[in-house]
Amino acid sequence: MTDTPTPPSDADRHANKMAKKKAARDKIMATKTDQKGLVIVHTGKGKGKSSAAFGMIFRCIAHDMKCAVVQFIKGGMSTGERDLILSKFEATCAFHTMGEGFTWETQDKSRDTEMAQAAWAKAKELIRDPSHKMVLLDEINIAIRYDYVDIAEVVAFLRDEKPEMTHVVLTGRNAHDDLIELADLVTEMELVKHPFRSGIKAQIGVEF
Repeated sequence: MTDTPTPPSDADRHANKMAKKKAARDKIMATKTDQKGLVIVHTGKGKGKSSAAFGMIFRCIAHDMKCAVVQFIKGGMSTGERDLILSKFEATCAFHTMGEGFTWETQDKSRDTEMAQAAWAKAKELIRDPSHKMVLLDEINIAIRYDYVDIAEVVAFLRDEKPEMTHVVLTGRNAHDDLIELADLVTEMELVKHPFRSGIKAQIGVEF
């Protein structure tokens, strides 16, 4: 009489499935050997574009990698990220708030353009410095959308002048198609639900 083989348990089946997945993953990872400075775009109507970008800035700080931030639109209001960097990590991360507030607050296109151009000049200066491993251009997509900064110039600079190993992160809604085409990594934040629509204002620790 032949013994009926014991069927594998759920745990055994799971372990076997994960072993096959790991082998396939390891095979793929073995082909990923290149390194380069990335052009990273965070766009979309959903919340979290700048928050995710600052997450990468804080990773750089944690690894003692020199980095920089240029804020194109946001004005002088206190934010958690800026206050923390300026008080604790200024030696590692240069922080430049170049805007004077959102466009509907300033209501002065010539002044907005002047400030955005100054921010872009500072951004180019910081990116050209190869000691900066990451430069965040916060809300530059808005400045591009309103033609405060020329998209062709931004694309040409990132393509031709960015140091090979420098990461540049660009945030803001409505990223230009030419920028998306150039970028190595693009994430679109999708709005599913937002408390503002229910009458809840921006809150400390969440929005700023």
